[in-house]
Amino acid sequence: MSTNDPAALARFQRARRFVLFALILVATAGLLFCGSAPQGSELHEFVEAVGLGLIGVAIVGRLWCTVYIGGRKAAEIVDRGPYSISRNPLYVFSTLAAAGVGAQTGSIVIAGLFAVISANAFHVVILREEAYLKANFGAAFTAYMQRVPRFLPRFSLYRDAETVTLRPDRLYRTLGDGLVFFVAVPVFETIEALQASGSLPVLLRLP
Repeated sequence: MSTNDPAALARFQRARRFVLFALILVATAGLLFCGSAPQGSELHEFVEAVGLGLIGVAIVGRLWCTVYIGGRKAAEIVDRGPYSISRNPLYVFSTLAAAGVGAQTGSIVIAGLFAVISANAFHVVILREEAYLKANFGAAFTAYMQRVPRFLPRFSLYRDAETVTLRPDRLYRTLGDGLVFFVAVPVFETIEALQASGSLPVLLRLP
């Protein structure tokens, strides 16, 4: 991997989006014959509602990250805003979104599996990005790695920037990517309706 090659980092960022959506599609196909708590029960509806909240938080969080990082990751080390408490807050929020998608099944177990699988897939992308950034920024990025955790936020480290430069095109793209998560709602509602009618057999029920 060559250094000072923004195109290389762009490929990793495209890989991030591909990995997340591919995992969700594969997992959704695998859930055609899985059920959760009885449909219409308080637990089922509660899990779905929490999942919608997670997706909403994730979309707002991803936009927050884009305000600080949009178009600048290959040019400088961004260590303010969400990037002052986690080196990969976009992946953190994307993992929350994946959990929210899984929660649309009404199953806590499936929501957790979506989150764990996504976090592990992102870990591979993170390692490649770190190799790129270390090669390009050297000691400055190493110091940032030592100061800020890779994934789970440490809120006591929060520092903000006096000003930020907004890139509307990046915000629109991030918003568009995020709204796709809401497609999970009609998809899983359709699966539940087919299961309730007997068109799809439920081979496994998960709480």
